[in-house]
Amino acid sequence: MEITFVGAAREVTGSCHVLKVGGRTVLLDCGMFQGARQVSAEKNRSLPVPVAEIDAVVLSHAHIDHAGRLPFLVREGYAKQIFATPATRDLCAVMLADSAHIQEKDAEFLAKRKKEFIEPLYGSRHAVRTIELMVGQPYGNTFDVVPGVRATFIDAGHILGSASVILDCTENGESKRLVFSGDIGRNGLSIIRDPQIPTGADTVIMESTYGNRDHESVADARARLAAVVRETAARGGRVLIPAFAVGRTQEMIYSLHELYKEGAIPAVPIYVDSPLAIDTTSVFEMHPDTFDQSEDLVSKVTELFQFDLVRYTRSVQDSKALSATNGPMVIIAASGMVEAGRILHHLAQGASDPRNTILIVGFQAEHTLGRRIVERRPVIKVFGEEVQLKARVEVINGYSAHADRGELSRWLEGVRDGSPTLRSVHLVHGEPPAQDELTTSLAAKGFTVTSPAPGTTVTL
Repeated sequence: MEITFVGAAREVTGSCHVLKVGGRTVLLDCGMFQGARQVSAEKNRSLPVPVAEIDAVVLSHAHIDHAGRLPFLVREGYAKQIFATPATRDLCAVMLADSAHIQEKDAEFLAKRKKEFIEPLYGSRHAVRTIELMVGQPYGNTFDVVPGVRATFIDAGHILGSASVILDCTENGESKRLVFSGDIGRNGLSIIRDPQIPTGADTVIMESTYGNRDHESVADARARLAAVVRETAARGGRVLIPAFAVGRTQEMIYSLHELYKEGAIPAVPIYVDSPLAIDTTSVFEMHPDTFDQSEDLVSKVTELFQFDLVRYTRSVQDSKALSATNGPMVIIAASGMVEAGRILHHLAQGASDPRNTILIVGFQAEHTLGRRIVERRPVIKVFGEEVQLKARVEVINGYSAHADRGELSRWLEGVRDGSPTLRSVHLVHGEPPAQDELTTSLAAKGFTVTSPAPGTTVTL
């Protein structure tokens, strides 16, 4: 029994780990690499093992850096099962189709502008076929992945449908329990429930995105969001929010809904300018059974994502019309790391206007446009053209759907409390500074911790 760390190893994007048990091969996630265009394109076209050797895929959640290469796997000939929670399957149905569409349109756009052309990784038909291969498994239900591997999804509290995966592996009469954390959420996040703690682990693969940072509280984040909207509206500007279409967008709508009901923000229009975000919001509305019923707004309001200020702009014409619309507004648009989608068009027009605010509410990986905005570079490139960054840049980490270093540590301590045979912890999905600091702090608490480099194989 062994695991090889392929993607999200000493970095954040491209989550993919190869589990081998009894001559069978299982992929844990098959995510897309994001960042520098050429480098990412090369990584995304390099599969961890030949397709013919892959017997099954187990998917932790629907974010593109975890699920985004599944259609490429299908394009290369994969035709076996992909296991996910029902909500993850439903989210992937819209997210992977959108990913294919964006790749095709971006390639078209760059070709017309005579910029660098990169062939799309996959097409719409591959995204459709991927969903046909997905098998929905509810939380708490134990199922056979391949002979010798049984899996159980538990709620990771990260986004709708997100799961930590418990894998019971048996080979030559010996059994081991591997826990793959997926992305671990935070206690107290809006809409979704708090993370569950797995037990009985021998080995843990744990994310470490914020392994060297603490988040502000959810309450402080809401207060800062209200202040940003009020101050930008007073300047006559726009609040431009790049947001993941699933999870972060719905959390922003939810928080703005709460703030409006409380009278904490002025009555400025809020545009959700992303067909994908509109579709994924519909998926949220299909799965109210996964919501945290202890929250006031969830328990009292039937339409969480519909209220007086919010407007959903699906068509290109409606999106373009925003450019000619006067007055303060909030625009929420994909993508979360500012690498594609309509947010680029809003930045091309609005990043140079000092009245505006670019509000970053999620992690920005190295080599992404989002990271360069966070670093407040004086000039950024949008569609290959230089744009002066004169808009105010605000970063609110309290809306992160990832656990911070304290929350990661407490999650792992909870696992250890219920796992007398826990022997090793392997950190993934984190950049080296975050992983190195978290390794030191966890080692001081008695954990045996590694941060495997890409291609590293360990025996369970």
